[in-house]
This record gives sequence, C-alpha cells and structure tokens, in this order.
Amino acid sequence: MSGTQIAGAGGAETVDMKLEVVVIPVSDVDRAKEFYAGLGWRLDADLAFDNGFRVIQLTPPGSPASVQFGPNMTSAAPGSSQNVYLVVSDIEAARASLIARGVDVTDAFQAASPGSQFRPDPLGHTAARADAHETYRTYARFEDLDGNGWLLQEITTRLPGRVDAAGTSYASVAELAAAMRRAEAAHGEHEQRTGVRDEEWPTWYATFMAAEQAGTELPE
Repeated sequence: MSGTQIAGAGGAETVDMKLEVVVIPVSDVDRAKEFYAGLGWRLDADLAFDNGFRVIQLTPPGSPASVQFGPNMTSAAPGSSQNVYLVVSDIEAARASLIARGVDVTDAFQAASPGSQFRPDPLGHTAARADAHETYRTYARFEDLDGNGWLLQEITTRLPGRVDAAGTSYASVAELAAAMRRAEAAHGEHEQRTGVRDEEWPTWYATFMAAEQAGTELPE
C-alpha cells in the first residue's frame, strides 16, 4: 500500500505523517509578516475572515514545512517559541544571507556540552565551526522581533536511517550544488588513487550523493 508501512510486532499500519506547519506566537501579526518575508521566506497565504480570524503562512527557502501565525491561533506567549531547527548545508552562507537582510545572528558555534546548543547563553557554546564541516555539530542562533528563537544547524551528511535509501532528493538548488561539490572533491581523490580519468564519473557522482544522503558506505 502506497504511503504505509506494516509494523512488525502488532501488525498495525503506520501511515505517513508529514510535519507541515509550526505555529509561532507573535504579538503583532503584520510586523511578524514583514520580518519573515524580509528573510526571503515565501508568503503562501494571508487569509482574513469575517469573524476576525486571520492566518498567515510563510515557508523558509527549500523547506517542506511552513510557519503560521495569526490572532488567537495559540495561547503561548509571544517569544516563547524557542530552538526550532532550521537545517542548512552551509552555515556561513546561511549566516551571511541573514546578516545581509539585517538580522542579528550569532557566530557559528558548537555545543560545549550535550544539549548546551539550546541555551542562548554563549557560555555553553564553543565559538567555532566544526572541523571539516562535520555534520550535526555546528549551530547559529537568531530571534524574531518577539524573541522567538531559531537554531540553525549545519547538516552535510544524514545519519543512517534518517533518509530513505530508495530515494535521493534535495530541498533546494543550493543544497544540491553543495552535495555536488562534495562529490567532486571526493571524486578527485578517487581519480588520484586510480591514476586514470574516470569516464563514468556521472555514475560515481550519483552513487556518492545517494550514499551520502542515506548514510551508507561511500564509494572509494
């Protein structure tokens, strides 16, 4: 059955449940709309209804999930949404884009101890990007005008089991380009080892990129 998976123990079906929207609490809907649109996030909807309800939805570049906000959408206090992850393939490029748009974003950092990436206090951070852009290790933080906190995380290779090995996909042109650059560098090392030009380099690239995303053994 498409989109379902049979559970081993109980025999019950598990149905795909794709995270679509995160509701964030804001104090001024129009101000929040201007802020997030100013980040380059796509405005998907701004719907107002006769009963006073209004919903605004925006989507970060390359993201399959969106954010929504509006009056009376949540009882959470404005600014209380913290540490929602925004995954990027190049954290310095992401920081540069935010800074160019006037956003106050921290320097790249690593967690000084497990879980300290969730603390805005820089004493829990090691102010450096992970060596060799090691995946899952580097963060940066910024806030919206209400103080809702967003956590950038640099991911270059997914852990095994986090990506369907049967399919390879990229959320944006930038993410695909970064994967191709990593494949190019690895392929250059491959040709140096063999001492010959690899005429089948497209297949090698594709094999490398699929294995990298699925977290399986990379070709040599």
